[in-house]
Amino acid sequence: MKKKAKVYNPEVELAKGATLDAAAYDKTQKIKVTAGKVTVGGIPGRAEISGIATGHIPAAGLEGTCDIWLSIFRYMRPDGTIDHVAGWNIATLLKPGQTAAATAKIFADYINAGPRPYRATATGGKLKIVFTIK
Repeated sequence: MKKKAKVYNPEVELAKGATLDAAAYDKTQKIKVTAGKVTVGGIPGRAEISGIATGHIPAAGLEGTCDIWLSIFRYMRPDGTIDHVAGWNIATLLKPGQTAAATAKIFADYINAGPRPYRATATGGKLKIVFTIK
């Protein structure tokens, strides 16, 4: 059987992207996803961090950490090739008294320094993540 060639549909392909998820394992600092999809077409994922961190206690496991996840996904490029984008799990240890703005900046700096096709900005406790095709 011959494989049927898929037709490139820009609306469908540009709507594909990573699901953004987040969790805070801290008593006083929280994170909430406000836009849960980072699309190929440029729609950003957003998360809001609030509160002052209690902080990480050594040997306490996840307690005092904040994590974000970007899921695996595939999309078709206009030339018909399929790109696979790996997922990404980003965790940060919170320091006692760390502000929401500081946590958002740590995430943005880490994402921007990484090799994955994402870039981020932090404004106060708000984190914005976009997909960038290299």
